[in-house]
Amino acid sequence: MIVMKFGGTSVESAEAIERVAQIVASRRNRLPLVVVSAMAKVTDQLVTMGQLAASGESDGSLQLFRTMRERHLSTANDLLGQKRAASLAPKMEAHFLELENFLRGLAAVRELTPRGSDYLLSYGELLSSLIVADAFTVRGLNAAWVDSRACLVTDAKHTQANPQMAETREKSKKKIVPLLSKKRIPVMGGFIAASAEGVPTTLGRGGSDYSAAIIGAALDAESIEIWTDVEGMMTTDPRLCPEAKTIKQISFNEAAELAYFGAKVLHPATLLPAIYKNIPVYVLNSKNLKSTGTEITAHAPRSRDVFRAITAKTGVSIVNVVASRGIMVHGFLRSVFEALDRHSTSVDIVAISEVSMSFTMETKRLPKSLMAELEEIADVTRDDKQAIICLVGEDIHGKPGIAASVFNTIASAGVNIRMISQGASELNISFVIRESDVPKAVRHLHAQFFPASTRTSAQNKNGSDKRARTNEQGTAQPRVRAAGASATTAEKVVQD
Repeated sequence: MIVMKFGGTSVESAEAIERVAQIVASRRNRLPLVVVSAMAKVTDQLVTMGQLAASGESDGSLQLFRTMRERHLSTANDLLGQKRAASLAPKMEAHFLELENFLRGLAAVRELTPRGSDYLLSYGELLSSLIVADAFTVRGLNAAWVDSRACLVTDAKHTQANPQMAETREKSKKKIVPLLSKKRIPVMGGFIAASAEGVPTTLGRGGSDYSAAIIGAALDAESIEIWTDVEGMMTTDPRLCPEAKTIKQISFNEAAELAYFGAKVLHPATLLPAIYKNIPVYVLNSKNLKSTGTEITAHAPRSRDVFRAITAKTGVSIVNVVASRGIMVHGFLRSVFEALDRHSTSVDIVAISEVSMSFTMETKRLPKSLMAELEEIADVTRDDKQAIICLVGEDIHGKPGIAASVFNTIASAGVNIRMISQGASELNISFVIRESDVPKAVRHLHAQFFPASTRTSAQNKNGSDKRARTNEQGTAQPRVRAAGASATTAEKVVQD
């Protein structure tokens, strides 16, 4: 049994869902379970609907709702034909009516709670999974729609719920295993779940990947496939550096580090259930039916390059906290960390001295209340529009001169470094620069540390290296089943 997750761009239209059906048909002998995201941009639209309704702009909210409704009905009609689409319409219309009534109620009370937000955002995945399940059936795939909220159990931390694995395992086996035993293809929405009391919850933005991994771990899947719109994980963001190439194999630890520090292909939490159960994860391109993508396993062959990849996390703020003159130095740092803990804030990089501390975190997650509390105990400044550059690779700290080469490259690009983090992890070198300097920094670093890929890219553009390109794309997918050292960390999230 395998889990196949398809992202928003993979189910964004009738044409895209047609490709998904072909991909799933090619795997039907492996007993696939399919997890789908909301159609591309629908979750953002639902967020906007909620914001408009909660601010009293009911007309704008409902207009956006009607546009979204028409898109789903039109896609269903294109995929299913009028007769089959008409039979699906009552199920979809029931959800649309609930959503419309919710938005009207929201406009009346003008308050969107975290619980209400989870309820609102659940509709994207509910609607897309209904359409995909019927599209499969029409194309001869023996599909069965499954309500994710009846399988995936979480705590009641709305908008960022945590899975309860024992309960999820029990419910998933009861709901899904009988379908697989009859060679049916379960289709379910990602991202959405429910508390033990049955109240809808979500796993946070990007949580469809996480859903797939949780279900895969609960059912002891053979592998988990994450289908997206790019050819696997890349050596860097191809939008920043066209010379980026696909990483054929990468370790769990490296992939998790990249996901945390800005790689958009995977949700940062995705790999935890897979690590704990030692299930290989594949990141594949839904626009390429023969995609081999990236294989993520406990152990991957060492890269021929110094680093495995370079990533950038934008939208970051630096907060500088300096003890005021005359304050008792003893207890200063403790006071700062206690304030961070009280506000449940997660920081990325920290630099500490006896009387000062600097840390970075996503600007949109930086609470005003935290800043106010810190200002009561110290002098506080913040710099927005910053970014974290992270270079990831196995055992990079055991290679002399690596850091010097990184920072010399950045200096030659004319980029100023604000903070540096090295030593806490054996896997990365991270530093902070201005957000506007990211494209220049990434291009210089990629040219320095992935010179072969830069040359190959230029040759391919000239059509002179077709043989090398064929060999690269033809790499086989070996099976690796060794236990990873990161299982202990993952066990905190995925526990019996």
